[in-house]
Order: sequence, then C-alpha cells, then structure tokens
Amino acid sequence: MIDYRVVPFDRHAHLFRVTLTVPRPAALQLLSLPVWIPGSYLVREFARHLSRLRATQGGRECRIEQIDKCSWQVGCGGAEPLRVVYEAYAFDTSVRAAFLDAQRGFFNGTSLCLRVHGREAGPQRLRLRALPAGWQVATAMPAGARRHEFVCADYDELVDHPVALGRFWRGEFSVRGVPHEFVVDGAWPGFDGARLLADARRLCEAQIGFWHGRGKPPFARYVFLLNAVDDGYGGLEHRASTALICARKHLPRVGAAPAGDGFVTLLGLISHEYFHSWNVKRLKPRELERIDYGAENPTRLLWFFEGFTSYYDDLLLLRAGLIDAARYLKLLAKTIGGVLATPGRRQQSVAEASFDAWIKHYRADENTPNATVSYYTKGALVALALDLSLRAAQAGSLDALMRRLWAASGGGAIGEADIGDALQQLGGKALREQLAQWVHGTDELPLQPLLAGAGVDWVAEPGDLAATLGLRVSEAALSGIHVKSVLRGSAAEAAGVCAGDELLGADGWRLRRLDDARGWLREGAAFELTLVRDQRLLTLPVPAAAPAASEVQLRLADAPRAAALALRREWLGV
Repeated sequence: MIDYRVVPFDRHAHLFRVTLTVPRPAALQLLSLPVWIPGSYLVREFARHLSRLRATQGGRECRIEQIDKCSWQVGCGGAEPLRVVYEAYAFDTSVRAAFLDAQRGFFNGTSLCLRVHGREAGPQRLRLRALPAGWQVATAMPAGARRHEFVCADYDELVDHPVALGRFWRGEFSVRGVPHEFVVDGAWPGFDGARLLADARRLCEAQIGFWHGRGKPPFARYVFLLNAVDDGYGGLEHRASTALICARKHLPRVGAAPAGDGFVTLLGLISHEYFHSWNVKRLKPRELERIDYGAENPTRLLWFFEGFTSYYDDLLLLRAGLIDAARYLKLLAKTIGGVLATPGRRQQSVAEASFDAWIKHYRADENTPNATVSYYTKGALVALALDLSLRAAQAGSLDALMRRLWAASGGGAIGEADIGDALQQLGGKALREQLAQWVHGTDELPLQPLLAGAGVDWVAEPGDLAATLGLRVSEAALSGIHVKSVLRGSAAEAAGVCAGDELLGADGWRLRRLDDARGWLREGAAFELTLVRDQRLLTLPVPAAAPAASEVQLRLADAPRAAALALRREWLGV
C-alpha cells in the first residue's frame, strides 16, 4: 500500500512535511505532482511549492533526478521500501490548493501527494500525525484502522477528498438515511448553525429527489467544508464533499430576519457544488473519464457541466422553498443582464469558451469582456432556453433530459452526441439542431419570447453611466475611479479611454463617483472627460451615447394566457 504521512511541520513558515513510502518500488521509480486540480480548469503548477526532496531505501540515500517541471525519477535497488521526504509550502487561501498557519490547515491531495507512477490503481493510505493540541480533522475520505488514518482505493480517490484541520463548528443532518456533515471555520459567535443545517438539508433533499426520486444518492456520506473569511467566495466540488469559501457576513445569524441576499448567495453556492455530485463528478465529459494530471484536459462541454449546473443551482433553491419566485426571477435577471453586458458573447460560442477555459476563463484581463463569454452564465441561459423550449413543445423538460442522460450512461461519461440523442428522443430533430446552434454559434438566445410564453414579463431599463459609456470601473472614496475594462464598440472606446485610466472630471466638474456626472451632463450629449494616464492629465472628447438598456427585470405577468400560466406553474410553481 502506498503510504503518505502528513505533518503540519512548521505552521509559521506554512510548511507541511510529507513522508511517502513506496513498497517494492520500480528500479527507476517515477514520481510526479499534478499540475491542476479537477474541477478548476487551469494549470496551477503545484510542484513549485515542493522543496527539500530526499529519498532513502534501506537507510541508503537514493539518487533523485528531476526530469521536468513536476516529475522526479528515483534510482532504487532491490525490493526494500522507498522512503521519500519533502516539504510543501501552503499559503493559498482558495479551495484549490493548500494552506497552513497557526489557526488552521487545509489541503487537497493534488498539492501534497506525489503520484507513484505504475501504482495509481492500488490502495493509498493517508496518515495525519503531530497535529497541534485541540485540532480536529474533517474529510469525507474513508477512515482507516487508526485515528487520523484514511485509506482510499486508488490515487484518483485520494486526491478527490480535501482535508480541513483546525478548530471547527460542526453540525450534522441526514437525508434518505445518508449522513451529511457541515464543518464551518471562522464564523462569528452569533452564527446560526441550526438555520444553516435546516436550509442545507432541504436543499439536499430536493436535489436527491431531482435525480433519484425516492432513491438514495450515489455516496454513503457527504461533507461540506466551509471557510468563512472577511471577504471571499468560491467552491470546488468533489465526489463526496465540497470545499467552500464565503464572506463571514453572509452566514445566517441567530435572531436575524429572513434570508438576506448574502445568505441566498451562499445557499446558491452550496446548491451549485452539491449538484456537481451528479453533474460532472459522475455524469462527466468523456474527455475527463480518465484524468491526465500532467497537462490540460480540454473539453467543449463545460457549458453543460458548469452552465447547466448554474441554471439549476438557483432553481433548486426555489423548489426547496428557500426563496420565492420573485427572488428567483431577480437572480435570473441578474444573469441575463450580465451576459447582455458582455460584448464577447458575439465573439465566442459557449463551446469555444469551454475549450479555452484553460487559457482564458481563469486568466481574466482588461479585454476579457470583449473577447470571451462565460460558459457558466451563458451556459445557464442555454439551459433556460432549452428548458422553456421543451416545456412549450410539451416534450418534457430539462429535468427529464438530465435524468435520461443519467440513466443512459449509468451515471458515467457522455459526449455531445449523447446529449443530442437524448434531446432528439424528447423534443425531436429540430430542437437538437437548435441546441447545436445555441452552443456553437454566437447569435442571441430567444429568451424574451420564451419567457413571455412562460408568463414572465421582461422589462429592460437603462443602466448606470458606466454602462452607457461602455466602461467597467472600480470606485472608492480614497482611491478614486479607475477603469477596469473598456467595452468593444462603446463611446468610451471611441474616445480613447484605456484600462488603468483614473477618471477625474467631466465637462470641467470633479468626479467623486461616475454617476455624479448625471447631475450636470445632458443625456445623450457629447462631453469632455478628464483623466490621468501614466501621470499625464488628458482631456478626451466623448461622443454622444444613447443610454444602454443593460438592466433587465423579470416579473410574473399579471394575467398571462392559460397556456403560459400552465407552463409557468410547471416551471416555477406559481
């Protein structure tokens, strides 16, 4: 059995020490560390944090040769166990890597556990030792024979169970006889853990029912690992757990009023990552059926696995009774408005965005809104359009399509053709061809007529001055107004405004906030913009610009037609 002994060696230096023991090593034993973590499609080069690698066999030093950026070859002799000791620097506060300080620890196996080539399919044991007094361990990894010892069937399983260390708040609930645990680190004293558990339970019940009716989920235990911080947001799915980050202020508080926007945002994140237990962890792109840990693993299907999950994350909050229809439509409108405010939707299809995730999605810059579209948000709108189209044609729903794909694949790998085949069985060839156009093209989705057919009114309203000018800015009282992006084809682009500019004034008046200029500028008229660029004061003529209808509001129609009302009741329950 491959054995990993992990010690929080020096918390102030943020160092884990790992001892890897390999019984019966190869004569030239190859070891490597993954360059990425499944679920986050970016080469992150975790090996850059490893140091002080030493190898011995039977008390004798072994020669280690680094052969590329993340791989080492060890010269071994005989059948005695190979022992490799190394240190891993851990100071990444995200859910994707590893972290260690005096208060807490966290790691994914992809950051700490060298892969023993040729032995990945055999059992792997993780032992946590020398933990600080009072520290607890939280993970969904199968427990071994001893305390703080865990055993996995293979390397894939080992690195698919994050581990949290420290002093936590812990709570539990059961759904369909399956235990679920919530671990929260960093919560304020007034944190309402009972509320979090109750709402999470309702959400998990709704999702298991979505996939399995009255059946049980495909895991025997599930763990939520939540790190509450001053300001942060994110999550990463795993086969029987998820690692989450949220702003501390978004946690529910004892005695607080009904759920605010922050807590709803957190519930949406929980919903998204839990839905991934089915849609990407089991039902997955065929390209990710066998993971290559040493390179990019591109797929054109993230619009389905991330986008469709993004559609369901808020919709299942509604179905679980955690939000009402009005709030759901508000969340949906925000997604629609965000996509419509992105010129890149006309440049890149969601299939292209999926394939380019490795070089574009996680490497956003000032031109990202002009050149790319999010497979999360536009993928969610493709799901919306498909769901409403199926319902309008009385050909089932997206729910039926998802369950059909699950049943046909046995909860396994699928390709785009499988999605198309299942859709054709439900809605016919024309709808299959329509989906292909939405996925591979850049035309606008027919959301407004589809929503009207579902008894939902679409109201477009002018955005703020930044939207009218085609700017994305950051504003703060002390630092001023700074341009983050200039949108393609906008008045700001025509004027020559650049990312990084600091906006000072408009038509001779000082700006504190960009929207302040509405107090003296004539709507739709040209004006002069004063800014700073590389220490130089510049005044640029800005051409007239019509107000941009970038804000979208969705409302339940007061008196929809009978067919629209029936569709709406099936979709939203109202």
